[in-house]
Amino acid sequence: MDIQLKIAGSSEIDEVLKLHYRYQIDSIAKEDKSDGFVTTSFTKDQMVDLINKENGLFIAKKGGAVVAYVMAASWEFWSAWPMFAFMINELPNLEYKGQMLSVENSYQYGPICIDKSVRGTGVLEAIFEFAKNKMSERYPILVTFVNKANERSYQAHKRKLGLDVIHQFEFNSNSYYEMACKTNEA
Repeated sequence: MDIQLKIAGSSEIDEVLKLHYRYQIDSIAKEDKSDGFVTTSFTKDQMVDLINKENGLFIAKKGGAVVAYVMAASWEFWSAWPMFAFMINELPNLEYKGQMLSVENSYQYGPICIDKSVRGTGVLEAIFEFAKNKMSERYPILVTFVNKANERSYQAHKRKLGLDVIHQFEFNSNSYYEMACKTNEA
């Protein structure tokens, strides 16, 4: 696998947004939707903040082109979005492996997006581990959510990445799995 993993810089934002747009729920090609999609949209300014304030945009490049990304950041960063504000309010009611969740001991991972040209080649696992290892320096627990309508993403997170479902919730007329894992586990 000829893939380079790195923390993205601002010069790579346009390429990340192009990949994001291709797989975002509002703009994805109908024939690609069953293979997974991203629900949240992002602006260039939000990506700049993600890089400058959180060091939380991780990318995989192949042949110089961005073929995958994952975002990861503190709950404070995500709190401007209503969905994440809802999740933050629920954190004190959730436990993972004997630890009550909080904004101090966990972070929000995702979205993650893999170009279909490299799906099934190990890029998902590689970029996930890369991002998780970097974030483990700050947080012991990774938390994310998957839309129940996105079965491919759910299966990838459950079977390939080993995340555990810790909660199920409804938000904005959608149903979600909330998932977690320890950042220091292989």
